[in-house]
Amino acid sequence: MTSQLAINSTVRLARSGIELPLLGLGVYLNQDCKAACLAALKHGYRHIDSARMYYNEAQVGEAVRESGIPREQVFFTSKIANDEHDYKIALTAVDDSLKKFGFNYIDLMLIHSAMSDKQHRLDTWRALIEAKKQGKLRAIGVSNYGVKHLEEIREAGLEIPDVNQIELQPLNQQKEIAAYCKKYDIVIEAYAPLMRTQWNYPEILETAKKYNKEPAQVLVRWSLQRGFVPLPKSSDFARVVSNAEVYDFELSADDMARIDSLDRGKEGTITWNPVDVD
Repeated sequence: MTSQLAINSTVRLARSGIELPLLGLGVYLNQDCKAACLAALKHGYRHIDSARMYYNEAQVGEAVRESGIPREQVFFTSKIANDEHDYKIALTAVDDSLKKFGFNYIDLMLIHSAMSDKQHRLDTWRALIEAKKQGKLRAIGVSNYGVKHLEEIREAGLEIPDVNQIELQPLNQQKEIAAYCKKYDIVIEAYAPLMRTQWNYPEILETAKKYNKEPAQVLVRWSLQRGFVPLPKSSDFARVVSNAEVYDFELSADDMARIDSLDRGKEGTITWNPVDVD
């Protein structure tokens, strides 16, 4: 299966039944992201991950229109902000994101984090379910959710998320969350898959040299072979392109295991990672 991966490979989301491209461009901390999006789309990316907190939804929409690629061929994600955890506010936020993107639907809307409380999280989730019923969202999911937060949804008898987007890279492999998501057919999107370039480990550098690849390419390939959906971000055009040049090699089982061995659990966190909030 891994040897057949290509830039247009997708995974089917269990609840919505739609196809999610396996490689996406993250646009976090890129408030001038239009050029990066255009470069990505030109070189085969068909998945762009934005958020209301990123303040760049309008630029993402402009990029796809300028690219000439039909809207239905590009998968867009946004996220409900932490201060929008409320049924009515979340519904209003969905409409506002549609207006900013300039689209009549969003492919995937996530709750950006669990940083409120159980009742507000569930109310927000109910709002996304309603927006999906209205045809405004094709699929819904969460981000930065730990097992506790995912269980809240399941125990409430509500639709289970299609996606959980979390920090996931060799130093922090989120094994408990990953096992839960696998059990309930929740696709894991991996943010910070490039470790924010903190990849100065022999297990990574020597593997990159062995395959004549950049460390970033090895990390994206590792994530893909683990069954995740990596979201490498870059505002550098050359990096955007090279991060996707990962389909002409396959890491061996030994090399995968060597990178797997870097896991430090929560001590390996390199980003926000608020998966343990109450």
